[in-house]
Amino acid sequence: MDEHGPRKVLERLARERGDDYSALSRMIGRNAAYIQQFIKRGTPRRLAEQDRRILAEYFAVDERMLGAPAENVSRKNPADGWRPGRDMVAIRQFAVNASAGPGALADDEQELSQIVFPARWLRKLAGGDPAELSIITVFGDSMEPTLSDGDEILVSRGDGAERLRDGIYVLRDDNALIVKRIAMNPANRRFTIKSDNAGYPDWPDCDLDSVEVIGRVVWAGRRLA
Repeated sequence: MDEHGPRKVLERLARERGDDYSALSRMIGRNAAYIQQFIKRGTPRRLAEQDRRILAEYFAVDERMLGAPAENVSRKNPADGWRPGRDMVAIRQFAVNASAGPGALADDEQELSQIVFPARWLRKLAGGDPAELSIITVFGDSMEPTLSDGDEILVSRGDGAERLRDGIYVLRDDNALIVKRIAMNPANRRFTIKSDNAGYPDWPDCDLDSVEVIGRVVWAGRRLA
């Protein structure tokens, strides 16, 4: 395989950033195996224009590196004077572990870094104000296999108790953050707090007086083994 070809380039970019193929696939709205099949099996033969553009924006590279014909390259590419800050949004990453001791997604928490995402992708994924998004780390195995120890999760604090519905949320219980699945009872708006790992017990028949909803988990990324 050509080391400068789109597949090798995408493989290298994902490896350097520690991106999971399935997370990249979901980012562009494809099935979880899409990027892996493109890189490892050559299927599809080339990336679709929209997929290629989103990935180029995400990695902040020239679209031609991912296989775009020169005449089709967006004017937003770096080679054409594109500035990453104009089309990308920096999301704050906090030194907080969900399910591992006290903490909160608040301005007084220690900020580790900022991770840049395409603005268009964030709007499609989470909507609302990007300032309400934060990145924290999963601790423990209670949400295996969906979330693993060390996974980074993108939490939408603007999508919390007011819109509570089935899904994965970061909650605060007894001054500790936890990440759990919420299963709503539509009859009375009470809910069960569940772990995807069957080895952990459920918390049935909860209400909003018993737990604080910090925000909804809208994306997760992990390093490949």
